[in-house]
Amino acid sequence: MRMGAAEWALLAALALLWSGSFFFAKIALADLPPITLVLARVGLAAIALLAVIALWRIEVPWSWHLAGQFLVMGVLNNIVPFALIFWGQRAIDTGLAAILNATTPIFTVLLAHLLTRDEKLTRNRAAGVLFGLIGVAVLIGSHALAGFDLAATSQLAIIAAAVSYGFAGIYGRRFRGLPAIVPAAGMLTASTIMILPVALLLDRPWTLHVGGNTWAALAGLALLSTALGYVVYFRILAAAGATNLLLVTLLIPIGALTLGAFALDERLAWNAFAGMALIFLGLAAIDGRVLRSLRRISGGGATLRDGA
Repeated sequence: MRMGAAEWALLAALALLWSGSFFFAKIALADLPPITLVLARVGLAAIALLAVIALWRIEVPWSWHLAGQFLVMGVLNNIVPFALIFWGQRAIDTGLAAILNATTPIFTVLLAHLLTRDEKLTRNRAAGVLFGLIGVAVLIGSHALAGFDLAATSQLAIIAAAVSYGFAGIYGRRFRGLPAIVPAAGMLTASTIMILPVALLLDRPWTLHVGGNTWAALAGLALLSTALGYVVYFRILAAAGATNLLLVTLLIPIGALTLGAFALDERLAWNAFAGMALIFLGLAAIDGRVLRSLRRISGGGATLRDGA
């Protein structure tokens, strides 16, 4: 499945929305534990999208089968990855979290090869997976071999979140044909219903003190990065497929690194940038567009030489 100009524009918009999610989450985690932050993110976003559906009078199909699919998508695309990322972000910087999250297409390619008929593993994609996994090893560092400290475990948690996103990208293909806002609202509503009793039991959120900065961060996280972000997500997924969609993670670290450096005064070590370069190289190989362009250029040059 190919990306047209409209899909590339939507991909850039989604990257901007999702790069901000790491920044907003880092601010909100100062006052909120991870599970409660998951509840706030999906709950506020679900309310916003349901309100839009009601105001625009969008027809929403209903069946118990579809509701079950929303529950599965909510687990794979919201509850599991959000909880893991928020837990990991307590110990690592926003930029590093975003770089680790950029491994999502690597796992998506492997899963798509096993679980789909039209997104099979090719030689370029296999090379991309290899580069990506090497990049992950460089990111985590050799110190992890001596024993997993909190930082290493937090990085592995975000990698596990990337795997969950990969499953979600493939599972979400079944929502093609629905207006993008419908599966987004259904997934977020299902996620809210599932995570609510867990947050109430574990965190007792009514006892937490929430400052003004946290409320502002929650608004950005829920309304921009989540509600609007998932409408764009399902639009791209329906038009361009899971592998193309999850190339958005190639762009997210750029925004997250910028926000982390200027707003949070974060600085990453050399191995973070080396690992990011390897992951980006892997993603470029998976995508294949750069390689095809280079082949066309070299082929054109050879034709000119032969003609001369």
